[in-house]
Amino acid sequence: MNYVEILMRTILAVGLLLLIPRILGKQTLSSMTSNDFVTSITLGSLAANLAFNISLKSSYLVLSLVVITAISFLLSFIALKSRSLRSWISGSPTVLIEDGKIMEANMRKIHYTLDSLDQALREKDIFNIEEVEYAVLEDNGQVSVLKKEAYQFVTKQDLGLALQSQVFPVELIMDGVVEEDNLKRNGLTREWLENELRQKQKGKSLADVFYAVRGTQQQVVFDFYEDGIQQPLDQE
Repeated sequence: MNYVEILMRTILAVGLLLLIPRILGKQTLSSMTSNDFVTSITLGSLAANLAFNISLKSSYLVLSLVVITAISFLLSFIALKSRSLRSWISGSPTVLIEDGKIMEANMRKIHYTLDSLDQALREKDIFNIEEVEYAVLEDNGQVSVLKKEAYQFVTKQDLGLALQSQVFPVELIMDGVVEEDNLKRNGLTREWLENELRQKQKGKSLADVFYAVRGTQQQVVFDFYEDGIQQPLDQE
């Protein structure tokens, strides 16, 4: 009997955890703030107890999950409406580098180390700290960086080159399956796709394609099951 109860409670816990992010919104998943972090830890603990702790009534734990979700939703709503309370609920950005100078006092205040700063900059492909004009630790723990002008990338606009309009990429084949809905939604046909394939790679059929996408410049890229690489650098 206990096995059946644990099974049902586990299914209920997973179901609730899948439902809660839909209520709280995608921000809970994409950019976790202080409020989101506390909510996630609490919900995880409650869900674990709901799944396995049969000494506690499931109704109590479900009620706790509902209350925590409601409180988190209310706090998010308050943060959305009140700028003054937003920094207390969700946290606020902290400047780590200003005018190329490391803000030691700010780093000590938030217990942020030089090692963490160096790592965050390397993740931005910055290995020389002298390239940085500003660095800001965001609410979600990510570091945003503005490079000094001398180290910024040159753009087409800077060079006066002609600019081309871009479109959102459209996936045409995924895992070997033609995405018929994407074709229809973009006014494309299977015949058009087969013609593009013949132009790119003679002797291949759609059955040979693992992945296909129409890129931002309307170009079509195909990846085949047989890559033709005799000695891959890495093979699992």
